[in-house]
Amino acid sequence: MSRARPVYTPELAYEICRRLTDGETLKVICRGEGMPAASTVRLWVLDNVEGFADQYARARLVGYHTMADELIEIADNPDTEAAAVNRDRLKVDTREWMLSKALPKIYGDRSGTLNKVQAVNENEQPLAAQELLRTLAFLLASGAMGMAAPAAPPEATKHSINWGSVT
Repeated sequence: MSRARPVYTPELAYEICRRLTDGETLKVICRGEGMPAASTVRLWVLDNVEGFADQYARARLVGYHTMADELIEIADNPDTEAAAVNRDRLKVDTREWMLSKALPKIYGDRSGTLNKVQAVNENEQPLAAQELLRTLAFLLASGAMGMAAPAAPPEATKHSINWGSVT
């Protein structure tokens, strides 16, 4: 038995977006009575029906942050029964993975990356990682020895480190 395809209305769009911001998935929302199929909602997004694409994107973003907030609640679950702990671990791992893919700049894995520190020269060109490490090692070594900072190496005088871009 197929269900009738609901027609787009601002009220229906609002309800879908409201529930997305609460962290519900589109599939769960669309299982509800009177709701369109998930594929229909995605077509509304692709066709940007009455500006729905922007509303949907903002709702998804807020929903992802809501899911991130829920990670703490899941992790703080006092149930110590093995099945509950394993279930909660799966919930946390799944949400962490999804968030790292959906919003990598915020929730992505940062281990082993130097690209979070953006070093630039006068022309705003990124420094090579080796040159950045050499400059940082020089600065750290001069401070660690308790000496007054020596004259900077020639390549360090042309560059500055933009710490404001660290995310």
